[in-house]
This record gives sequence, structure tokens and C-alpha cells, in this order.
Amino acid sequence: MDARLDRVLTADTRSRLVSALASLPAMSAGTTSTITAASGRIRRRGAWRVPRSLKVESAFAAVRLDLSRAVIEHAVTDIELRLGTTTAKIVVPRDALVDIDGLHTGWKDSPYNAPRRARPGGPRIRVSGSMGFSRLKIRHARR
Repeated sequence: MDARLDRVLTADTRSRLVSALASLPAMSAGTTSTITAASGRIRRRGAWRVPRSLKVESAFAAVRLDLSRAVIEHAVTDIELRLGTTTAKIVVPRDALVDIDGLHTGWKDSPYNAPRRARPGGPRIRVSGSMGFSRLKIRHARR
């Protein structure tokens, strides 16, 4: 490690830096993503790739996340909401298990009713964070 660190710190060209770092293991890309908007809209829908951890920050922007046709590669997906005064809607896959225990609201609790007959094996979606005077609606996709 000391030899590699010395090579990195004394590299005077990009090619020497790249060669010093070449044998490091590659990091898995796309495990965390942050979406931020002060106002307007935050919208994700269709066949988009959902990261392992998604942070959504908004002061006044309306948030719409549709995961019904999204590519969810992880067994557990964490969605952290940091919302001011806005509305948020999350559509989850039909067989998803949703956990909102880590979500703190400043105004009123977000009603979420789990489906009566949840199918085993679906992705687990954990929603956490804080919402000022925001409203959150979570529903399961119909198909």
C-alpha cells in the first residue's frame, strides 16, 4: 500500500496516475443516486434503472417516482426523501414490500395500506427521510 500511495502522490502525468491505480478493484457503479430540485417537477417513469439507494431532495418540486416498469436489480431499495412543501407520489411494483417506518413527517402521517395479499419474492422498498409540510402517496401498480 505504501508503494502504491507513493506512486500516486508522485505521479506527474495522467498516464502514471492511471497505471498506479490500475490494479484497484472496480467500484460498482450506480448504487447511489441523488435527485435534487428547488421547484418544478421531479419525475422518473418507464424503464429506468433504480439504484440501490436513491435520495430525492426538493423544496417545492412535485415528486413522481414510478417504479412499476423500472429495472430493480437489488433485493432492497432505499429511497430517502428530503422534502419541504410539496406532494410526492411513488408507484411501486405490484409484488413489492414497502416499509415507511424511517419516514418522519412534519404535518401529518402518510397513509400507506399494504395490499392484503402480498406476493413473496418481490423487491423491498424502504422509504425514509423527512418531509416538512409535504404529502406522500404510495400505491402498488395495477399490473
